[in-house]
Amino acid sequence: MQHAEIIVRRDGPLMRIVIDRPAKRNALNKPMYEAMIAAFAQADAEEDIRAIVLSSSGGDFTAGNDLEDFRRPMDNLHEFPALRFVRALAALQTPIVAAVVGEAVGVGVTMLFHCDLVYASHGARFKMPFVDLGVIPEAASTLLVPQRIGLAKATEFLLLCESFTANDALRLGVVNAVAGPEEVEETAVDAARRLAAKPRAALAATRRLLRGDAAAIAARMEEEAALFAAALAMRETRARLEAFFAGVKESPER
Repeated sequence: MQHAEIIVRRDGPLMRIVIDRPAKRNALNKPMYEAMIAAFAQADAEEDIRAIVLSSSGGDFTAGNDLEDFRRPMDNLHEFPALRFVRALAALQTPIVAAVVGEAVGVGVTMLFHCDLVYASHGARFKMPFVDLGVIPEAASTLLVPQRIGLAKATEFLLLCESFTANDALRLGVVNAVAGPEEVEETAVDAARRLAAKPRAALAATRRLLRGDAAAIAARMEEEAALFAAALAMRETRARLEAFFAGVKESPER
């Protein structure tokens, strides 16, 4: 399933997925999620696709979920594309490498914990502002973030919603390396080509072991999703979301 704001193309043994909505800071909406879910399924189905590179156009990686989607009633949370996207990413069998430039917000950060390798530009910044909006972090981030970076920093980033820099991300092990904005995508592509050249069975088995307990990750995603849905129905959350939209409307920069 192609979509105008998600570019999917082949590059030899690689699938290149580009988030292409720069006018909205690459915020992800339902059709964009659906397009990436379909691309993941295609990559897993085609044996000659050996790795995926996920990148973006414009100055930011992604501003996260397009919050406009949360203004409409959510009839069935478990069919909601944002949840289906993180499920598909966690279950992806094809190695995936991310190239992050500019701002990565919300799911733009939590998705990175499901990528095999992540490269960031020097000016990249990361923020998970879920609690500030009155909602619950997703993508099993309440499990994976403290596992990766430790409870103290996870608390700082998930409860205080503090942002962190590319150098912080490198020091904490969120990203593998930091490069110039013009170099970061090619750094990711080079790493993906190296993965694509590895023996398939050995790579797949090692990758599966490295990624940990798939059942625990899936269970945490479902627990977060139920709490997320409950939070969206709360008066305080609705007020915070409406305040966000009022601020965007009034901002001369938007």
